[in-house]
Amino acid sequence: MNENKSSLLLVDGMALLFRAYFATAVSGQFMINSKGIPTNGVYGFVKHFLTAVSSFSPTHVAVCWDMGSKTFRTEMFDGYKANRPEAPIELVPQFDLVKEVVEAFDVPNIGLEGFEADDCIGTIAKKASKEADVFILTGDQDILQLLDDKISVILLQKGYGNYLVHTTETFYEEKGITPKQIIDLKAFMGDTSDNYPGVKGIGEKTALKLLQQYEHIEGVLENLEHLTKGQRTKIEQDLEMLHLSRQLAEIKCDVPVECPLDTAAFSMDREKVIGKFTEIEFHGLHRFLDLKKEYA
Repeated sequence: MNENKSSLLLVDGMALLFRAYFATAVSGQFMINSKGIPTNGVYGFVKHFLTAVSSFSPTHVAVCWDMGSKTFRTEMFDGYKANRPEAPIELVPQFDLVKEVVEAFDVPNIGLEGFEADDCIGTIAKKASKEADVFILTGDQDILQLLDDKISVILLQKGYGNYLVHTTETFYEEKGITPKQIIDLKAFMGDTSDNYPGVKGIGEKTALKLLQQYEHIEGVLENLEHLTKGQRTKIEQDLEMLHLSRQLAEIKCDVPVECPLDTAAFSMDREKVIGKFTEIEFHGLHRFLDLKKEYA
C-alpha cells in the first residue's frame, strides 16, 4: 500500500471468524475461559486481523458483519442459504465478543439488518474509493465482483498470512471476464453455497464461454438462435430463475450505511487492547501486537 496515500482495509468479519472457529473446532479446541465462554474463533480472528494489518499497513480499517440470516434476498427467494446449518453452539457467544475486541482496537463495526456484510462492504468500498485505495479482506470469492481500479480483494488462503491478492487485471487473466460479469456468471451457474440454482445444466465452463462471446445475459438472450439446442432449451426453461439468480448474486452498493474515512483511521491504543486480551484471557497474542510497533 502506498505510504503517502490513504488506504482502507475493509474486513469481512464473519469470513475471518468462521474460518478461525472451524480451523480449531475440528479438534475440539474451543479455548473456554474461566467465565465459561469459548474464545477460539475470536482468538483466530485477532490473529488473522493483526497479520493482515501488518502485511498491508492500511491507514484506515473497518470491519463489516452479517446481522442475522433474514435479508432482502431471503424475502426474494425462500431457498436462499436455506442449506446453511445453525451456527455451532460454541460459536454463538463469540459473535458479540468479537465485536467487543474490534471496538478495543478503536475500529468501527458495521452491519445493517436486512442486508449482508457484502452489501455493506460494497457500499463503503465504492464511496471510500473516491479518496482512498480500498482493500477487502475476505475468504469469499463473491466479493471479486467489486474489483475496480481503486478496489482490490485480498483472499485468505490456508493458514495465517497467506493471501491471493486480486486486481481487475489478475482476475481477467484468470477468468477471461471482467469482475462485473461475475454477477451474470453466477446467474447462469447458480451458487451451491448460497443455495440458488441458476440455469440447471449450465456450469461454469459453458457460462464463461457464453459471457466471453455475448458479454451479458441480455446478449445471450438476443442470440439464443446461435446457441446449441441443449443450451437454448435449458435457458428457456429456467429464464425466471436466471433473472432471479442475477438479483441474488449482485452485491448492493447503495445500502444506508456510512463509514466516513476519518472514523476508520487506524491508531491502536496498545494498553486498551492488552486490557481486553487480559479480560477475556487471551495469552500469546501480544507478539502479534508487536508486528505493528509503530502503533504502540
